[in-house]
Amino acid sequence: MLSSPGGQPPPGFPGGAPRTPGRTVGELGEFGLIRELTSRITPTPAVRIGPGDDAAVVAAPDRRVVASTDLLLEGRHFRRDWSTAYDVGRKAAAQNLADIAAMGAEPTALLLGLVVPAELPATWPTELMDGLHDECQVAGAAVVGGDVVRGETITVAITALGDLHGREPVTRSGARPGDVVAVTGWLGWSAAGHSVLARGFRSPRAFVEAHRRPEPPYHAGPAAAELGATAMTDVSDGLVADLGHIADASKVRIDIRSSALDIPAQMSDIGQAVGVDPLQWVLTGGEDHAIVATFPADAKLPARWRRIGEVLHPSAAPQVTVDGAPWNRAGGWDHFGD
Repeated sequence: MLSSPGGQPPPGFPGGAPRTPGRTVGELGEFGLIRELTSRITPTPAVRIGPGDDAAVVAAPDRRVVASTDLLLEGRHFRRDWSTAYDVGRKAAAQNLADIAAMGAEPTALLLGLVVPAELPATWPTELMDGLHDECQVAGAAVVGGDVVRGETITVAITALGDLHGREPVTRSGARPGDVVAVTGWLGWSAAGHSVLARGFRSPRAFVEAHRRPEPPYHAGPAAAELGATAMTDVSDGLVADLGHIADASKVRIDIRSSALDIPAQMSDIGQAVGVDPLQWVLTGGEDHAIVATFPADAKLPARWRRIGEVLHPSAAPQVTVDGAPWNRAGGWDHFGD
């Protein structure tokens, strides 16, 4: 449990010791680093016991807890020359809290596991915590604890928790033929931003920032559950790949209409500049953490939801098609792929 020595932060500032600019993690020490990190935590009403004890206590009025976990490894999931520590914190929180929302739950708490080298400037993990804290505030959650360990490669491990508030979870297995497919949030923006960064540029800024700090529509998950969503997921690996998970779990075919997908003019300009069809980013680019769901055909969806396809009986094996044809072009994220 991420807690300061003796279970309580020392006096002198809201939760920890005075700032020590210019010091490394090794110079600050384990407990000094913990004090710095816990000073940045703000509880929410769901947090009954936060950092400072052997474990946190988070209220679960529903008596069920929705949980998700993820790892971010430097060089694999983020680069310090592309993203600040604050960016990494926002992104790490967002991708986990989006998983909670995609189950139809409301995020409540987040736990941090952090591996850092001793020579790392102490400002890096504290700025990371600022990013985690701020993203949690957007989602209505709080950082409630964790652990810090010395290691050679920066690794950020996040566990997120949520509450269903009496709703049934919306899983990937509930889609039925005749349902419509709808999405809310951005698609392809992070992938376009990654392409820009990979070529040494830092603009257009909106797309670069979408890669550095995704903005999941957290409210949309619980709202979709209330609207009668039959299946749901967030778009972390790419639209085709993530709808593929729904198709497999529900044993259906899902057909996407490319004409229904939003491709901003500026994304088209980026695609032309780097030689990429922007539809590729929209269909296979991950890490936007938009919410995609299936609904009964007669569902009355708010304007924020775009109907982009339909659920059909499988012609053979469950699959995702685009305009009626299989999508055979490369794309979608696989941690163990090429």
